[in-house]
Amino acid sequence: MEHFGDFSFPSAGWTVQNWRYAVLSGALTEEQYLKWFEALPTPDPAWIFRAASDDLCAQLRALFARQKWRDLPLCGVPVAVKDNIDVADWPTTAACPAFSYVAAKDAHVVQRLREAGAVLVGKTNLDQFATGLVGTRSPYGAVPNALRAEYISGGSSSGSASVVARGFVPVALGTDTAGSGRVPAAFNQIVGWKPTRGYLSTRGVVPACRTLDCVSIFALTVQDAAVVADLCGDYDARDAYARDLAPLAPGAALSSLHGMRLAVVEHPEFFGDTQAERAHLESRALCEELGAQLVPINFAPFSELAELLYKSAWVAERSLVAQAMLKGPAEWMDPTVRSILEPAPELSAEAAFSAEYRRAELARAIHEILSQVDALLVPTTPTIYRTSEVRDDPLGTNARLGTYTNFTNLADLCGIAVPGQRRDDGLPSGLTLLGSAWCERRLARIACVIEAALSPDLGATGRSYGQLAEQDQVPREVLSIKSVGVDLAVVGAHLSGMALNHQLTSRGAQLLFAGHTAPHYRLFALPGTVPEKPGLLRSAQGTSIALEVWRLSEEAFGSFVAAIPPPLGIGNVQLQDGSWVKGFICEPYGLDGALDITEFGGFAGYLASKAKSGQS
Repeated sequence: MEHFGDFSFPSAGWTVQNWRYAVLSGALTEEQYLKWFEALPTPDPAWIFRAASDDLCAQLRALFARQKWRDLPLCGVPVAVKDNIDVADWPTTAACPAFSYVAAKDAHVVQRLREAGAVLVGKTNLDQFATGLVGTRSPYGAVPNALRAEYISGGSSSGSASVVARGFVPVALGTDTAGSGRVPAAFNQIVGWKPTRGYLSTRGVVPACRTLDCVSIFALTVQDAAVVADLCGDYDARDAYARDLAPLAPGAALSSLHGMRLAVVEHPEFFGDTQAERAHLESRALCEELGAQLVPINFAPFSELAELLYKSAWVAERSLVAQAMLKGPAEWMDPTVRSILEPAPELSAEAAFSAEYRRAELARAIHEILSQVDALLVPTTPTIYRTSEVRDDPLGTNARLGTYTNFTNLADLCGIAVPGQRRDDGLPSGLTLLGSAWCERRLARIACVIEAALSPDLGATGRSYGQLAEQDQVPREVLSIKSVGVDLAVVGAHLSGMALNHQLTSRGAQLLFAGHTAPHYRLFALPGTVPEKPGLLRSAQGTSIALEVWRLSEEAFGSFVAAIPPPLGIGNVQLQDGSWVKGFICEPYGLDGALDITEFGGFAGYLASKAKSGQS
């Protein structure tokens, strides 16, 4: 594996930040980008369609021709898309060649990726019509597990998980109706983000169950998944099942799980897989060591709801998109998928309403349970199977894999799957955090603590999470991701640990990074201010001043600005990388009689100097 600092050629396991910095720095040229792309292994069952080299170059040239392309949050980042999601002028097959069509335009989520500067490299394999959790039900081939080829990759988003786990792309889009965005994440040692239904638009996605479908995100880290969720998660008025975003204030990062209540299954089922059970119990114990209180719950309502998905009206909904294929020759469809969908016409309207009534009752019971905790922690799957085992029992193995996933969308939950403790045999073991709709931010903060504590391998890339802090020596100013909310630079009493920092944290602000201004500023200690505050002035004789950048929701930003006293105000501050964010500035009149403290490099340095000299 190449060291992160060597950008002569992309290394397996680069994160979003790695790719973005390589492109922004100019270290990764178009020629090198193309060389990397053409070196990807072929044939490879993870791909159904790959961009032509000319297409890839055209995307890069179009990117560099855009105004302010350097500010794009996914500038040059390669992304893969599951082949039930439309990409303009590319085929969409849903892993069924007889169904294939060329998409006239991008799905909404793909459009959002392009707007953010992503480069689309290909369409990935899946269980046909997104029907399966195994990754073997495709005429384009079964996708092997990225870590142990004799085991399944999980489905239906098998290809998307595989290309992320092998480090070909840092993020990929999948879908999740019954667990397709979480099971492959667990089996390939990566992160799977399943958002609230309607958070990411499904316009331009071939439906599985349209009332339940979600676009999901695979990534090597929770942070990367969160970045893409933020960028793609806008309200799409043209999607009938889109929902207006509830407030998703990021909140402060967690350093531990102290005070967190995590529900756990009182008697979890692993179907005799003692290694999976041991790994999960070790992961639970780690959460307790991190300060969480584990709250055992009765899992019965979750289990009953999970069984409804494939034993009631939602099978009829799933069959709608494949009706023409079901009427065609047998070879048009995977035989297991056909066997699941063919009974749909026998399901009555009465049965559909009866199932919906029971779904609502069980969902209500589930939400009452979750209202008493911060999240539900479950194994992502109870076990893992060899490809041969799935071949011998395609329906039974698949059903067992959905034990901890099938109920999620029926109950209107969101979830994040992360790697758990490794099994003793070296196979991966996944954890999933679940919560009620719109609590993605809370789950992500918990997931980040677990991720940092476990420091898992990043898929099959040869890198681990723990190595990122050592090797990714990238200026955080360069990596600042612009997304939902307002980014605010602070230079004085609002810095971490200082007197007014609570005005940020009480509003749910999130610290993005500590950095510096561009070398064009001077800093002054303002006379008569309590607590003492500095004033920032742009000057041709300036230097770089230490700062922090915090992100607030738009609502929180408004209330924060309303409380700022004169002579201070909010304007635009230039960062060391040349980009601009909102930040504290000072009216010139306020600097009359002010002490120039620029030499200390920042307000903290000035206060430290005062304390050392004994000044009050």
